[in-house]
Amino acid sequence: MNNKPLTKATPTTLKQTELKPTELKQTGLKQTGHKLTWLRLAWLRLTWISLKVFIAHYRHAPIQAGAILLGIALAVTLLIGVKATNDNAVRSYSDATELLSQRADVLLTPPLGQNTLDESVYFALRRAGLSQSLAVVNGKISGKNGQFWQLEGSDLIAALTLQKSRHSDSSNTQSATSPQMKDLPLADLLSGAATVIMSRSLAAKVAPDGKLVLENSTLDVIAIDDSFGLGSAILADISLAQQLLNMQGRLSYIAIFSERENLPKLKSQLGTLGITPQKASFSQQDQGQALIALTRSFHLNLNAMSMLAFVVGLFIAYNGVRYSLMKRQKLLVQLLQQGIERRALMTALMFELILLVIIGSSLGFISGLQLSHWLQPMVAMTLEQMYGAHLLPGIWQWTWLFEAIALTLIAALGACLPLYLDLTRQALAQGANRYQQMQAHRKTHNIQFALACGLLALAALLFPFSQSYNISLVLLGIVAIAIPLLLPQLLHWGVSALMPLARPGLWQYLLAETRELIAPLSLAMMAILLALSANVSMNTLVGSFEQTLRTWLETRLHADLYIRPPSQRIDTIQTQLMQDPRVSGLYQQWQIEAQLSLPASTDNPSEQAIPISLLSRDDYSIRHTSVLKESLPTLWQSYFNAPVILVSEPLAIKYQLQLGDSVSLDVLEKTGNNQAIIGGIYYDHGNTRNEVIISQPLWQQAQLPVLPVSLAASFHGDAQGSKISEAQLDELQIQLASELGLSQAQIYSQTKIKTQAIAMFKRTFSITLVLNSLTLIVAAIGLFSACLMLTQARQAPLARLYSLGVSRNALRGMVFMQMLIVVLITCLLAMPTGALLGYLLINKITLQAFGWTIKMIWDWQAYGNAILIALITCTLAVLLPLYWQTRKPLVASLQQETL
Repeated sequence: MNNKPLTKATPTTLKQTELKPTELKQTGLKQTGHKLTWLRLAWLRLTWISLKVFIAHYRHAPIQAGAILLGIALAVTLLIGVKATNDNAVRSYSDATELLSQRADVLLTPPLGQNTLDESVYFALRRAGLSQSLAVVNGKISGKNGQFWQLEGSDLIAALTLQKSRHSDSSNTQSATSPQMKDLPLADLLSGAATVIMSRSLAAKVAPDGKLVLENSTLDVIAIDDSFGLGSAILADISLAQQLLNMQGRLSYIAIFSERENLPKLKSQLGTLGITPQKASFSQQDQGQALIALTRSFHLNLNAMSMLAFVVGLFIAYNGVRYSLMKRQKLLVQLLQQGIERRALMTALMFELILLVIIGSSLGFISGLQLSHWLQPMVAMTLEQMYGAHLLPGIWQWTWLFEAIALTLIAALGACLPLYLDLTRQALAQGANRYQQMQAHRKTHNIQFALACGLLALAALLFPFSQSYNISLVLLGIVAIAIPLLLPQLLHWGVSALMPLARPGLWQYLLAETRELIAPLSLAMMAILLALSANVSMNTLVGSFEQTLRTWLETRLHADLYIRPPSQRIDTIQTQLMQDPRVSGLYQQWQIEAQLSLPASTDNPSEQAIPISLLSRDDYSIRHTSVLKESLPTLWQSYFNAPVILVSEPLAIKYQLQLGDSVSLDVLEKTGNNQAIIGGIYYDHGNTRNEVIISQPLWQQAQLPVLPVSLAASFHGDAQGSKISEAQLDELQIQLASELGLSQAQIYSQTKIKTQAIAMFKRTFSITLVLNSLTLIVAAIGLFSACLMLTQARQAPLARLYSLGVSRNALRGMVFMQMLIVVLITCLLAMPTGALLGYLLINKITLQAFGWTIKMIWDWQAYGNAILIALITCTLAVLLPLYWQTRKPLVASLQQETL
């Protein structure tokens, strides 16, 4: 082998081989860059390998992936279902239009103290060239079965012209999606035929044969697409509507369409035409903002329920993630031991979670849209009955899916990140150290308990200051968060308290192992506790409200029959009833729309005008049917001979009115003094309108309409001074309808009104009860999922007990008893926590949102049903895995990995 001798380098050679500093730096940067690129590629490769291992794990254990996806999908389903319903409702308020036309900018309404408008005002507008106007007639009309319908009549030719001009001014996109008047059967409507229009969904329910009876007239029904936005209203040409409503020559209002900047000019033009406030009142529209504000509390309640369900669903998903990680703990350690970097492992876990969130959210988005489709009719009915709002057909947006994915991902990462960090930081030689895990769980439970106590203390401090709806909602949220955090520690204490009572042997083993099961079961039990507490509180609210409403109706309704005849015949019918010897008492009610003004204050620097419904009744009715919440000591001494008023509880709470406050009523100007004193506040359950009652002398002094809008009558029974029986009253109602020339739908018995009021109340709360039940079902599914996974994971310990001589029946009883103990302690805790939430719902949320004082009443049957659902779910979740285990060989069960 020829080796050249080593020679000493000369200075010249060194100089030639020497690199410049800049060249050295560039070479080093290149090498560093190559190294970083290689490291990144290696890291990505390790991440991909880890991800493939996790995917392979889920192929062998699909129930784990299913539990995670189920929780995410259920959470997103309820979130999207309610969001789609709420967004559609708010869109309807803003986009709502005059039927088959567009949104009016100005309304000409009846002059002060009158209920209708002379149609000569409309003719004057059209003759003056104000073609951007639309005459409208509306009112309640009785149907065949005593049900009242909202009938809308408008000048269809004017509506057609207005819609045509709107579509020519709008973009192509808008016009493409808008319903067209040309799609309507205008020839039939304008021919004077007895034809009405209703939405296709309503027509399918009430007029499947194409016929509808209104005011003893049989009308042909034309069904049109729901996109026209009719809701539950019935549309007719104005001439037919005037005939059916007995409003010949009269209008309900005139809608005028104008640009905002032209409104001052329009107002002066009306003055030139002689349309003064004595002929018509000028009111500018708010583009739906008042209705949005009025219904805000209702939609907030729905949002709160959907967020509760979302949280319960995330509990299920988190429980599935934690169970999956516990089952893969040995696998994760093996991957670390094989050289997979912790960072690569962490990244793979993150990618896995993101993938599961995207799949689960997409499934939840689809089912949420279907849920919204089911919920919308209930919400539409509630909003129409409570606020008179019509909902447009629902639409959906892709942005909801991205919002759901983002929200779920943020919540999932926030919940799972600590768990991931703990697992990736564990020592390689340690594996799954059960003792350290239990110590960590107990420490976590102690921290959660301390945090819950702190939150409850904060809620107690905030309670005196929660005078507004928003603060009360925050207070409710704090309590709802604190309740489940209490559970793990209380479960541990509860099981420990049972230990001294257990007999030595299997019973002590049963309780000792139950304590160990609290940690893996805690999240599912926290979800079921939250859902049970919400269920108990909502049932308390609904049951209490129903009982309060029944009691209030007993006092409020004192007559036997209530009659609402046409306005043209009310004087004649009143005279007939006065002369009827069967009548023991006749009562009247007067009603008009008015405006109440509050003086300027520090909160409102300018005078605040509030639209109200102004009522008056005969002296007896006011004294004996006004259920007062509070009143001045001298109320009845001054009420009938001084400007003293009664205000409804919703109005008083909404605007913070107090006894003795001075307010002004615009209709009292003719008395020489429009100021009045609030002498009493009366309960008005189930009504969200602003109502004020004044005495009949003050009504007459203000020169308000002489004729009442409705009558009520009491009748003599068989014996002197006795009440008429129900059977006699039914016969009398039929006779009276014939004698007075009225339909039976215009005469209501006290019993019928009560029945309809309770039915309307139940429909109003149906959406809340459905969401509440769905939340409980979601939590029950979470409990089933947790029990199922836990029982499967315990196959090896149970198999060891079986091999030691414990019979299968004893094992089944032991496992069931363990779950039963945990579930029963949770259900017992749900009683006081549900009562606390119910108290806040009744005495804070409902009172401030709707203005209804409700007496809190327990509903034990509803509580029993909720607990029964939890126990049945627990039983099914335990028995199914045990049944599967008994079909497997003992050796296979012994080889199962222990949790």
